[in-house]
Amino acid sequence: MKIWRQVLLFISGCTSCLHAQSPMIVAHRGASHDAPENTIPAFELAWKQGADAIEGDFHLTKDGHIVCIHDEDTHRVAGKKCIVKESTLQELRQLDVGHHRGAPFLGTVIPTFQEVLATVPPRKKIYIEVKCGAAIVPKLVEEMRRSPLKPEQMILISFHQDVVQAWKTAVPQQQAYWLLSYKANKPALMQQSANDILETMRKIRADGLSTNAAIPPQIVRSVQQQGLAWHVWTVDDPAVAQRMKAQGARSITTNQPAALLR
Repeated sequence: MKIWRQVLLFISGCTSCLHAQSPMIVAHRGASHDAPENTIPAFELAWKQGADAIEGDFHLTKDGHIVCIHDEDTHRVAGKKCIVKESTLQELRQLDVGHHRGAPFLGTVIPTFQEVLATVPPRKKIYIEVKCGAAIVPKLVEEMRRSPLKPEQMILISFHQDVVQAWKTAVPQQQAYWLLSYKANKPALMQQSANDILETMRKIRADGLSTNAAIPPQIVRSVQQQGLAWHVWTVDDPAVAQRMKAQGARSITTNQPAALLR
């Protein structure tokens, strides 16, 4: 009995150590607290601030290019409304998406997927969030293969189940995480059971689940018990980050990588 007690204590200690390991710090749209979101200055600043990875949002243009922008249109970041899927790359590149953050960022343009990939240093990663539909996947795969980055440096994330599934069908060896949001003002989302979530993840072949911090801890445990990774976004409060770390988050996405690392 004494030996078994020691074995159980050892296993418990190992589990605690695993959960205590520092999660990756992912810069949300780059260092977006300090620079215009989803731009080259924001991504370059994220690396300077010590981020382990960057996260960027991607859409497909009218003429088949992949650009880094969160919204379906440019109004919020450029002050002029152009719908991304109805605009050409040339039209989008004429917009200034940095002027609203002050003189240092005047003339900043919407970057292409390749330009964003080119900022990623060796041994660092990029989380590629697809904001549009699965039609972007073949172009993403094509451009990913043109990049000098290693496959393990590029991870797809999306709220869209069909996007995750299409990615895993096209490049099954590549990582993909399903994004899921929990909101206190939307009780229906809180009713999703762990079984429902795990079944969806199996169906779309997601390698992990990425959620906001409001996810119930019991769902996190259910995901982890299946050997699947759990990641969390977007956390700027150090106290919340410590709680997410204690729950075993593999990565924490933040607008303020430097502050969270401190």
